[in-house]
Amino acid sequence: MLKNSRILVTGADGLVGKNLIHYLLTSGYTNVISIARSDCDLADFTQVKDNFEKHLPEYVFHLAAKVYGIGGNLKFQGTIFYENTLMNTYVIEAARVFGVKKILCMGTIAAYPDPKKEPVSEVDLWEGPPHASEASYGHAKRGMLAQLQAYSQSFNMDYSYVLSTNLYGPYDKFDAAYGHVLPSLISKFFEGKKTGKDIIIWGDGSAARDFLYSVDAAVALVKIMDTRSGPINLGTGQKTFIRDAVQYLSDHVGVSSQVKWDTSKPNGRKYYELDIRNLSEIGFKPSFTFKQGLLATYDWYAAAMEHGNVRT
Repeated sequence: MLKNSRILVTGADGLVGKNLIHYLLTSGYTNVISIARSDCDLADFTQVKDNFEKHLPEYVFHLAAKVYGIGGNLKFQGTIFYENTLMNTYVIEAARVFGVKKILCMGTIAAYPDPKKEPVSEVDLWEGPPHASEASYGHAKRGMLAQLQAYSQSFNMDYSYVLSTNLYGPYDKFDAAYGHVLPSLISKFFEGKKTGKDIIIWGDGSAARDFLYSVDAAVALVKIMDTRSGPINLGTGQKTFIRDAVQYLSDHVGVSSQVKWDTSKPNGRKYYELDIRNLSEIGFKPSFTFKQGLLATYDWYAAAMEHGNVRT
């Protein structure tokens, strides 16, 4: 991408979109087009086409998604599959119609099956179905890759498909009931600090994840757009246990005595290691440790709550 390239970002009001737009603008890109939910219903093809025709982007970062944590994934399976499939299909088709030079689409490691071997590389995606706890979201994201591959073959579309690990940071959706694990924890700890009530954590803390701070993710996405085509894993390669995240927050907030584990609830899928050799080859390395990113996100959330500026 050139500094004056027309760059369109969907999901501009979300976790990754907000941080990507900030990174692009502060890096000297002068023609960044932000598409938030209030600007365009991506599940309406007429609106999608109108926006592409208006802006004529050269590069597209398609980051918008309907996404939940484990609770929401199990409860809203039909809605998740339907809305993500429509959004992905329409954005990619509009990119074809209006001659976009390259599109980067945000996939997810939820699309991976339970691994037969580790680390899990990009070629392992089709070795089985997604985990049951994330099946509808994973299948919708797989469908997006299938469309990109078909369009590459039929229309010579250049694309990157980012199999992203668990992202977190400012501007996330902080839903204690149905959100992803870290924003859910942050919301619970903030509420526990305010009310003095018990902080109920699902599972026993033995589950582990690879967490990537959204500020670092933004840097990686630009590198990927500029250097890589096809599927690529995005992660840190570092294993973090949920119990460690809980301990960091407990110490930071000062509510250790209020933490209660509900072992009747699921831990979610087991940890598996991503093969990030392709990512390392383009020179990406996170700038923030997990603890730094987590506590910075909590502090951002606490400050934002004072102004009512948080998605839930």
